[in-house]
Amino acid sequence: MSKLNTLRLAEARDALRKGEVTSVELTEACLEAIDAADALNAFVHKTPEIALERARAADARIRAGDAPSMCGLPIGIKDLFCTRGVPSQAASRILDGFRPEYESTVSQQLADAGAVMLGKLNMDEFAMGSSNETSTYGNAVNPWRRGNDDAQLTPGGSSGGSASAVAADLCLAATGTDTGGSIRQPAAFTGITGIKPTYGRCSRWGIVAFASSLDQAGPMTRDVRDAAIMLQAMCGHDPKDSTSADLPVPDFEAMLTGDINGKVIGIPREYRMEGMPEEIEELWAKGTEMLKDAGAKIVDISLPHTKYALPAYYVIAPAEASSNLARYDGVRYGRRARLAQGDGITEMYEKTRAEGFGPEVQRRVMIGTYVLSAGFYDAYYNRARKVRTLIKKDFEDVFADGVDAILTPATPSAAFGLGKMTDADPVQMYLNDVFTVTVNLAGLPGIAVPAGLDKRGLPLGLQLIGRPWEEGDLLNTAYALEQAAGFVEKPVKWW
Repeated sequence: MSKLNTLRLAEARDALRKGEVTSVELTEACLEAIDAADALNAFVHKTPEIALERARAADARIRAGDAPSMCGLPIGIKDLFCTRGVPSQAASRILDGFRPEYESTVSQQLADAGAVMLGKLNMDEFAMGSSNETSTYGNAVNPWRRGNDDAQLTPGGSSGGSASAVAADLCLAATGTDTGGSIRQPAAFTGITGIKPTYGRCSRWGIVAFASSLDQAGPMTRDVRDAAIMLQAMCGHDPKDSTSADLPVPDFEAMLTGDINGKVIGIPREYRMEGMPEEIEELWAKGTEMLKDAGAKIVDISLPHTKYALPAYYVIAPAEASSNLARYDGVRYGRRARLAQGDGITEMYEKTRAEGFGPEVQRRVMIGTYVLSAGFYDAYYNRARKVRTLIKKDFEDVFADGVDAILTPATPSAAFGLGKMTDADPVQMYLNDVFTVTVNLAGLPGIAVPAGLDKRGLPLGLQLIGRPWEEGDLLNTAYALEQAAGFVEKPVKWW
């Protein structure tokens, strides 16, 4: 058997059931890989004692014949998920030392299913960023390199630590969250699969909030089958979350037939943007032909309000962030700044938030507060909400016309160098979400699948957007695309 930490979830699950390997052995292999990969800065809170305890419990469940699909499988948890007794900082200085007395619903469901938590993963601070360069822990690093170039690349964001860890075989899979593309963009940058389910499919309870009407948890895995296995364990109605959908969870893995004969795939003309690299255009065209050869019907479609998506997103998301982050004031929990003689409560708020929040979080809180202010609420926030409704209706109209899924690029480029965007103009970083934010604004499921390499040997991904609540159908279409693309490349180990 190959190195245990390189196994996919499905392979490891089957090996566990056959008695060919134990969860403890799998876990130890991953822990060893994690300790040898500090250069990637993917795992920021290691939990080997918890991992081995859960692995031993999982082995006992497997021997007793009481083993769900995720039982015994070692995974990483993004630092945005609250985990009982384990640091949960959302990669922010202001939550330094915070150890929750409760568990997020998603991480609890994974634990109940027998999954083994290896530790907490790096991310952009409060999930605000597309390059994992805003973290209080420092940058996460992409395991991929441009040929013989030693320059460090971003793994994407905000789930950059999750993407890096899965791509580098430090864990078999990881949780991510997606507010504007934070699962799909880093998945594309690191050559893995990432799915954002329909808004409400996974509980948000116990996940540190960025923008509550956009945030959604999802799995980041080596392939589509693994995504189906892990997503099923993460989904389900949660009465503690008022936005959680009370709908049955299908057997997503059982729906992976690869048969998409007769499925209608839409190609939106608005996603052909000026200045898009030729290799992204070529990959998109190649993906279109792959789906056509697999039996799908390809149709051109229009999503006319796409050009307004980024501006609308960067009004709505900061507005919700401004509201959500108001609770971090140095009073109830988290870091409190040292005060000078005579300082009052106003100075405490000012100093605590100035010290605790990084520049990107400060920028977005200020933007959000501005667009929610009395003089600008109608001019910006209300107008953005109306645009969001129009974007959602564009998708509804296309699906009503018989389209089953929509194929687009996942990102406008391959992974870029660390510091390249943030040192220049943050707006350039925001533009990395150009193909993904519409999915969050409309509350739809979207998945990124690795489909090829650029001329410098870096992975490129394609995105499929599905109908609401039809993740099973979306996963099957992605499975067909994955089989056609045949992407098996891995980063060459340098760390």
